[in-house]
Amino acid sequence: MSEKSTAVQTAPAGTSLRVVEPQTLFDRINRLHDRIARRAFEIFEGDGGFFGRELDHWFKAERELLHPVHLNIRETDDELRVEAEVPGFEAKDLEVSIEPRRLTISGKKETTKERGEKGKVVYEEQRSSELLRMVDLPAEVDAARATATLKNGVLELALPKSSAAKSTRVGVKAA
Repeated sequence: MSEKSTAVQTAPAGTSLRVVEPQTLFDRINRLHDRIARRAFEIFEGDGGFFGRELDHWFKAERELLHPVHLNIRETDDELRVEAEVPGFEAKDLEVSIEPRRLTISGKKETTKERGEKGKVVYEEQRSSELLRMVDLPAEVDAARATATLKNGVLELALPKSSAAKSTRVGVKAA
């Protein structure tokens, strides 16, 4: 019943973005949830194991493991336009799942740390190498006709509205 898209959308300059089945992302979300839960428990134990700060521990674990994705969604009569900030991620690192009323953006980049320098680390920033953002859309879209491009760390999606979602104006006449 729900419409799904598995087509690869091609962006300018030869970069491509993977559009995947929602089930694929669902499995990834479950694995990520487990990682966040494990990290939150580690924070809980490191904080003395006292109850009452579970949400603080969970949110701290999320901040450590996930890169924030900021979105702008604009709506016209014919389509939804989504801009998502994904700095540092390339098209090969991102997956997009589009359902009639939901958009999911997921990404994971592989990074290698090189410890060539000698000396003791005094301070080091935690870097997130994964992102996940799910958003319910304000209108039903046609996933098969969606396009995605990535340029300068901004993912731009054009999501044509499905014919059922397009609004029409009806004139009212006096009786």
